[in-house]
Amino acid sequence: MNDAVVEKIAHAVLYEGYMLYPYRPSIKNRQRWTFGGLVPETYSVAHKNSDAWMMQTQCLVEAGDNAAIEIKVRFLQPLTRNVFKLDEPMSELPANAAPAGSIVESLQVGSKQYHTWQESIEREVCIAPQDLHALIHATHRHYFEFPTNSSTEPVRNEANQIVALLIREQQFIQGSIEIAAREVQAGLIQLTVSIINRTPLQSASGMTRDEAMLHSFVSTHTILGITGGLFVSLMDPPPQYKDAANNCQNIGAYPVLVGEGTETDTMLSSPIILYDYPQLAPESPGELFDSLEIDEILNLRILTLTDDEKTAMASVDEKSAALLARSQSLARGQMMQLHG
Repeated sequence: MNDAVVEKIAHAVLYEGYMLYPYRPSIKNRQRWTFGGLVPETYSVAHKNSDAWMMQTQCLVEAGDNAAIEIKVRFLQPLTRNVFKLDEPMSELPANAAPAGSIVESLQVGSKQYHTWQESIEREVCIAPQDLHALIHATHRHYFEFPTNSSTEPVRNEANQIVALLIREQQFIQGSIEIAAREVQAGLIQLTVSIINRTPLQSASGMTRDEAMLHSFVSTHTILGITGGLFVSLMDPPPQYKDAANNCQNIGAYPVLVGEGTETDTMLSSPIILYDYPQLAPESPGELFDSLEIDEILNLRILTLTDDEKTAMASVDEKSAALLARSQSLARGQMMQLHG
């Protein structure tokens, strides 16, 4: 397996649709996290299965006697970043009392803007290699969780006084990964990997989608590796495996071969439809996040933003600020390479 190739593709999938042009709080970015979202099962059931709570990958493996499967599940966990404006500036925060103030949508402090926004944390759950033939007789279940957490960052004005706080809050999440296998033909095994959001909620029926997303997995995808065997393409299977490939049931996932173009030891199961051996365009200067939009068009659009719009974009988070800086630094030759 070419780890570098796989990691680049998986990282692009992780952040596809992370934010949309014009890269700042707007109507277009009001409902975020559009790919690979798994809400808590209790929320989905309470809201008549309005959102998915599980993802299933089914693929085919030609397995030798010592075949072993390794699984990595990755996703983003959303968290809130609230801008808390203090009623009065302070030189230091009180040790034993909460300062007076209120949460605001945005705040200008000197030349910088601060926005209430949803950020995210990258999560990865790795499962040690499992004997593939043993999975035929017993499903392997792996449970995971991430705890609640919060942090406070002071915002100071030009006089070095604290005028606001950035309060970040991360909610508890809990899930499971289930791995099963069955032999469908001699030497051919159908592998099933299910990801389930098992986060408990107290009042799921009265919860909004925005609230539920803070307990969700987003941009969820699975990297599958094998030793002692090989994966079979579901897009272009050998004639003897076509029926077995057609019988694979993938839910919210599209498994494809990844690597240099001939390797068969790695699959990426993505919430976005990809072809076998997907590649990043070598001309692309970096991620644009905006749902598979064209690099040239988006970079040109960014350059046409007003100064105020660029300031707002740079203030959303580090990723949008880096994207703005990269777009503005593109040389003419680099921009011309994006055409076509």
